[in-house]
Amino acid sequence: MTNEEKRLYLIKTLLSEQPRYRNIEIPADEKGQKDLLRSLMNVRLPAPLSDEYIGIESDYLKEETAAKGITRLADLTSVEDGVYLWQGDITRLAVDAIVNAANSQMLGCFVPMHTCIDNCIHTFAGLRLRNKCAELMQKQGHEEPTGQAKITPAYDLPCKYVIHTVGPIVNGRLTARHEELLASCYKSCLALAEENGLGSIAFCCISTGVFGFPQRRAAQIAVQTVREYKAKTHSKIEVIFNVFKDEDYGIYRELLG
Repeated sequence: MTNEEKRLYLIKTLLSEQPRYRNIEIPADEKGQKDLLRSLMNVRLPAPLSDEYIGIESDYLKEETAAKGITRLADLTSVEDGVYLWQGDITRLAVDAIVNAANSQMLGCFVPMHTCIDNCIHTFAGLRLRNKCAELMQKQGHEEPTGQAKITPAYDLPCKYVIHTVGPIVNGRLTARHEELLASCYKSCLALAEENGLGSIAFCCISTGVFGFPQRRAAQIAVQTVREYKAKTHSKIEVIFNVFKDEDYGIYRELLG
């Protein structure tokens, strides 16, 4: 199958699952098809997947990621011992783990085509990631507390694992409790990575964006927490601060020297 044939198979399969979507016309152009597929993946609730679907989705997503270009740790230059700064799409990183800024449901973003990192990671990891997160949450029996973390396979992403953490939501004035919880996110992710024998982890800008945490203060807490963790534990884990916006890159560049 060509990648277009795989894409059409995935779209038709997801449309057939939902009677209300069956009359949707599949766009003829590539971008329209990609947007429709992503939207269908975004809104799909956790549910079993056939082996055929999993195989075709996996092949398709891996080809899409390869076309975007994969960045490996060896491609990066450290800014201090064991610490890196990289600007780009976190779903392109081939490291041991990337960190997802999740919500308390831990099921990914259900808003079609949303640009949040939760949506991007779940889209390019494939539908198995949502199913795995649903399994973990069902066992847990309650929403994920802020400041803690869970680990899952990365499925069709180039990294090995995804570590999901729920950052604090800032509505109004920033408080010391918000800062404590954000630091806890970084510490929980680092500890969980090391418990699982991982040697590298890439952090997104947790709690910034729609969660409302001021970018500069969030970056200060991120850098300080990582430095303190590595100094206290003598950890050799390699940490990548991943940013997407130019503004965030400038902030981290300043903080890291």
